Formats: sequence, C-alpha cells, structure tokens
Amino acid sequence: MPDPPALAAQDDDLSRKRKLALILEHRADDADAGQDAAAKDDDAMDADDTELDETTHIDGLCVECQDHPAQLHCAGCAEDYCNECWTAQHKKGRSRARHATTPIHQDDTDSNRPASSASASVTTTTVPGIDPTAIAAAAVAPGPDNGPHPAADLGLTPTITPDANAFGEWLAERVQWIPVRLTLDERKLLRLLDAALRVSEYTDKVDILTYTSRAKRIVVQIRELCQILSGLVLAADYKTGQELFQDRDFAANAAWFQHVFEIGRRHKICNPEKFRSSYGKLLYLLQDSALPEVQNMLGFSCIMPIKTVHRVLEEHGALALLRDAAVWDATSEIVPDGKTRRQIDAEIRRKERAVETLAKKYATRSLAPETIRQLLYSIGDHHHYLRFHRDPCDRMLRYLTTHFSSENGTTPSLAIRAGSGGARLSHSHSKQFAYVFQSLVMWREVAHDMFMLWALAEDDMLASGANTYRLRDTGQGLNRVQPCPKAGRAMHAILRRAQARVGGPANWVGSSVIHLGDHNVPNALMLIDKYTQVPRILAPVLQALDKLGDVAANPSLRAYLVNAEFAPRGRRIRTRW
Repeated sequence: MPDPPALAAQDDDLSRKRKLALILEHRADDADAGQDAAAKDDDAMDADDTELDETTHIDGLCVECQDHPAQLHCAGCAEDYCNECWTAQHKKGRSRARHATTPIHQDDTDSNRPASSASASVTTTTVPGIDPTAIAAAAVAPGPDNGPHPAADLGLTPTITPDANAFGEWLAERVQWIPVRLTLDERKLLRLLDAALRVSEYTDKVDILTYTSRAKRIVVQIRELCQILSGLVLAADYKTGQELFQDRDFAANAAWFQHVFEIGRRHKICNPEKFRSSYGKLLYLLQDSALPEVQNMLGFSCIMPIKTVHRVLEEHGALALLRDAAVWDATSEIVPDGKTRRQIDAEIRRKERAVETLAKKYATRSLAPETIRQLLYSIGDHHHYLRFHRDPCDRMLRYLTTHFSSENGTTPSLAIRAGSGGARLSHSHSKQFAYVFQSLVMWREVAHDMFMLWALAEDDMLASGANTYRLRDTGQGLNRVQPCPKAGRAMHAILRRAQARVGGPANWVGSSVIHLGDHNVPNALMLIDKYTQVPRILAPVLQALDKLGDVAANPSLRAYLVNAEFAPRGRRIRTRW
C-alpha cells in the first residue's frame, strides 16, 4: 500500500498539472479572441479605407493597386482585387482569410469599364514649357497651381498625351542647355572642390591694384588651389591620390582638374541657391586661366565644356530618345498638390515604368541603362527648376490681373506719387499696373530661358583672346568689366518677346536698355546673379498671399489687420479673397 505522504504529493502534482492545463487553455482562448478582434479591427479599417477611396476607385481595376485588372471579387470586403493584392491583404487575421471569392471574367466588365489612368487623355501644361509662345500667352490663365486638375472630379490620375512630335522638337532644342545630374562619385569631388575654394584667397590676391605682374599672381594662386585639391584627394582616397599626383605634375592631370571644375559649374547651374560664395571665385579663376599668357605659364587649360543631356545623347547616337512618346511620362514632375496618396503613387509607378522602358529600349554597349536614367532624371530636374523659378512669376501675374486689372471703385489703386511713400515717379493706376505687369513678364521670360542664358554667360566669361576684362571701380568696389556679346543678344531676344506680350515696344513703360558690360552690370556673372534672386523675393510674398484667406477667415485677426493702424495712408488693407 502506498505511503500517505507519497499519495499527498502525487495529488498535489496532479492538481498543479490541471491548473496549468486550465491556464494554458484560457490563454489560448484569449489569443483566439484577440486575433478575432484584431481581424475585426482590420476589417473595420479596410472598410474605412474603402469609404475614403470611393471617389478615386476606377471600376474594372484592382481596388488596392489601381493598376492591374480585377481578377477576384471578395464577398467579405465587397471589393474587386487582383490575385496578388487579395493575397497580400488577406494573409493576416482568421476572419479575413476565410473571405469567399468569386473569379471575375474580363469579358463581362470590359464594356462597362472606364478608361484607366494609363489611358485617360487630358491636355494640360503640367510639364512646363512645351511651346514657349503658347506658355507666354497662357501665363495669366488658371493652371495646375490654382486648383485640382479637371480630371480630379472624376477621381482619375490623368495621363497627359501631348503631340509627341511637337514635344520632341521642343525638348531636342531645350536639352542643349540642360546639365546632367551629378553622380555619387561626382558629388564627392564637388565637396572637395568646395572645401578648396572656401580656403582659397584667389580674388583677394588677384583683383587688387598693384604694380607686380598680374599673370604671375594668377598662376601662383591657380597652382595653390590645385595643390589644395591634390592634398584633399590624397586625404580622402590615398590610392587614387597617389596614382594621380605621384610626380606632382599638374599638366599631366589636366583632364582631372578640368573635370572637377566642370562639376562645380554644372552643380551651380542646377542649384542656383547653392555654392553661392564659391562659384564666383571659381568662375573668375577659370576666366583668368583662359588668358594666353597664363596658359603658357601654367602649362594646361582648366576649362572644358559643360556636360549636357544633348551632348551625351549625341555622342552615343541616341537623340531619337527625345522624340519617343514615353519621354513625356518619364520626365514629368510629380506635383502632390491637391492629389490623394493613391493618385501620387499611380503617377510615380507610371513614371518609373516609362523610365525603365526607355532605358531598356535605347541602351547600347556604350550607353548604359543607368546613364539613360540619369539623363531622364536630369530633364525632370529642369522641369522642377522651372516650377520653383519661373512659376512664381506666373502666380504673381495671376494675382495682379485678378485683383488689380481694372481701375474702379472696387479695385485698390496702384497709383504712386513722387515724394509720397518713397516713390520717385508719378504713375497713374493703369501706368503702374502696366509697369508691374511688364516687369513680371520680363522676369518670367528670363527664368524660362535661364539655362540657356547661363551657358551663354559662361561662354562670354571664359572666352579667350580679345574678349578680356578690365578691372574698374564701379562705385561698388573693384569689378571685372567685360563685354557680353552672346548673353546680350539673348537678352535682347527675350526683351522683344516680353514687349510683344504687352502689345509692342510702344506700350513699354520706361527704359528698354539692357545693361551689360558697364558700371551697372559689369559682366555676365552679375546678370545671372541678379535674375536668380527673383524667386527668393517672390516666394515669401506668395506664401503670405496664400495664407491671407485663412487669416481673413479669423474674425479677430481680420479686425486686427484692417484697423487704421495697419491701413496704408488711411486706406484699408484688401481682404476680399
């Protein structure tokens, strides 16, 4: 017969096992209940997402990706999915995995399905500058910045299908001036160049009035900059630096120095707000290096042409790419204003598909697919540049014509009087309106052709031979005064185009003289620097104007702004928006 203490121990052990089994069973039930609750929450969230996206769903396409044809109808979700999206959306949660599905036959839905986002045809001007004259005429017309696209009411992401030949012709001319985007390796060299230029005292040592030999001072400073660059390269990459500068012969590495200096110039053209203090120093250094006596003493040239999209395509015989119908989608800028996340994603997918299609179609042994992608993205960078530098002028023109186009009791007067409020002239409302309008039009046309102007300005600055500069005191210190024949001809063409916009030279208010190579604008670099400041001036003004509607909707702020203390010269601030 078993011992009583042994029986008691055995009973305690069985009791603990029963309790453990009950606890584990209870936890399992709780886990199942939690999974069911989570599945219900997922279904509720999916239902909410479905309600939010009802306005953008296109019948016949998968409700999730909006890209592939629907292949399954989910009875639990009451939505149509493609096979991949249904699997991805129903792999979590017990209840969702049990949703019943019904195959969808495409023949039954094709007749009732509207055009997908890849086939909808809507004519807009989302990509800036298809036809310069047409865009100039439409500068004050409503555009994409002022509201949703006409197709937004249909819930579609419009595909713009312009005349491929017309766009190709415009693009073929435009890409002559579009620089190629920097690669990762080129950005490393750019940082080295920027560091070398920051510590260089080139202009302080060269642009001074002294009796010593100017050519010798220039050569010493250029060699010093090359030595700094060599040291930085050696510090950043010892093996590469040793291979390049083992013999300390700068002339033997002329191609490398030319490439580094070209990277700095190319970066500045694409990003006018960057490289501000170093670019002028770099351009003056290159300007001096083009002098014949300096080249003879230096032993090599520091200048090479800017690497543009047109130059690369022409070298590889791939200019036909610019006239391909897919270039429009591959280079268009995706602007998120007024669009849903689904629309933005669809545009991104369409753009990437177009880029990959062109990369595979035009790739050769000498032209890699990655290079084609880089060229297409460079064209897209150009469109982005126009949106942030040219479009502010278009928006200001719309504000001007909308709120100040007529002189009547409801329109505030723009009239100015000499001696009043800092004005130096007396203009009626109509004359001042015409003056402001023509100034914005002129700024807009210059921004539209800025890449061309920049290339021509560098040609004038870096020209060797007779086109040399003179160091003169212009009233703002010593400046390099130099003729600008190429940039001057381009500016006069832009001026004539702007005058045509306002009805001809007879309607032009004020002087139509373009100052270049004189005391007002000493050289082409000053011209470029002057007009790249325009978006920096207009952008804050536009941000304030865009927010005025919200301010006017607040009664307290509205009363605060329109009182006599803030009203100019007794006139109340305009708040009718």
